[in-house]
Amino acid sequence: MSASVEQTTELETRLPADNTRRAVRIGICGLGTVGSGTVNVMARNGEEIAARCGRPVEIVQIGARRDNPACDTSKLDSTREIFDVANNPDVDILVELIGGTTVARELVLAAINNGKHIVTANKALIAEHGNELFAAAAEKGVTIAYEAAVAGGIPIIKSLREGLVGNRIQWLAGIINGTGNYILTEMREKGRSFAEALAQAQELGYAEADPTFDVEGIDAAHKLVIMASLAFAMPLAFDKVYTEGISRVSSEDIRYADELGYRIKHLGIARRTEHGVELRVHPTLIPQRRLIANVNGVMNAVLVNGDAVGPTLYYGAGAGAEATASAVIADIVDVARTLEAKPDQRVPAAGVAEGSQAGPQVLPMDEVVTSYYLRISAHDKPGVMSQVAKICSDEGISIEALIQHEPAEGEALVPVVILTSRAKEARLREAVTQIEALDTVEGEVVRIRVETLG
Repeated sequence: MSASVEQTTELETRLPADNTRRAVRIGICGLGTVGSGTVNVMARNGEEIAARCGRPVEIVQIGARRDNPACDTSKLDSTREIFDVANNPDVDILVELIGGTTVARELVLAAINNGKHIVTANKALIAEHGNELFAAAAEKGVTIAYEAAVAGGIPIIKSLREGLVGNRIQWLAGIINGTGNYILTEMREKGRSFAEALAQAQELGYAEADPTFDVEGIDAAHKLVIMASLAFAMPLAFDKVYTEGISRVSSEDIRYADELGYRIKHLGIARRTEHGVELRVHPTLIPQRRLIANVNGVMNAVLVNGDAVGPTLYYGAGAGAEATASAVIADIVDVARTLEAKPDQRVPAAGVAEGSQAGPQVLPMDEVVTSYYLRISAHDKPGVMSQVAKICSDEGISIEALIQHEPAEGEALVPVVILTSRAKEARLREAVTQIEALDTVEGEVVRIRVETLG
């Protein structure tokens, strides 16, 4: 049964008629970086949070496998069994901060079944299971809030779901993984190799011992699909995101990009076209003059282009204990403000009413049209460029810019760098295959997509 005006949650039947002094009761599952940050910020800013809610907000239970010395929970009810929180009748809002997708999914479904509202910072959970969870929440008349799942403390979910609802979103592009952005910044500013920059990120705690999710784009893909779902009123489609990491970006490419007036950033891009929506995560050359090109270190930024408002940029800390806790608590306040509202009077988790997501299909990557940066290792012989130019011309691709320096002393190969016109991915791939097959070309052609974001 779908949520209706008549439907009430278990929580709503427990609320007194005069609820101005009735505390909103929070159960937190997970006491890691974000969980401890949430406890600390709520303790420090409790009066301000209560004033914004119009009632006190209190943590009544914490479920965590171990204590965290980063926060004081000695006066709070704690349990090692997180499902105790989902089944606790005194908990109004369950805050899921355990991470992962298997246990987290079971926990959230159990809490929803018990009539509890959900706040989560778990991008993988939303990206991979959000369609199921949103449907379950709508059935029970409860809310799922997930601002902290994307870009840490930047309120991009609220902006897409509420602030920009008067717009037809044309495209969005985001630096949405701080680890990858830090690595690329170190490579450009200090001339480090990818391996050196990654090791530095791990030493500083920005990258995990296994950095795959960050450097290969999986983390960014989770976040991109969530934003795209809200921007284009389409179901979450994580399995359809094209994902490419930064592990093959070289210092050489970063230097050539600078010479051409570009920066290399790891972007998540979602774009509406007449044939479908592009969903892609990959290294990208963007003009140095763009604000987003100058977002460095571990910072995040999302650029959104709407038909009415034009381009808007959202910038800030994309991770960290208190930055992410800021978004978690904002969601707690939003949910607390509408506890007594009927389900159809709340902002839907997906941005549109359950069952209304009839957005466009995801465009196959072969059909995506963009410009390209190509770096070719060629023998220093006459006629190489004419061969390359003919291959590109036969595939309908124009050469817009070219760099060819003299080979280093004693070197037989010379790097040739090309910026192309806009072309379909499939045509560019065919051209690259033919170029690599030339006797005058050695190894693979380096290919990085180019976006003007204008």
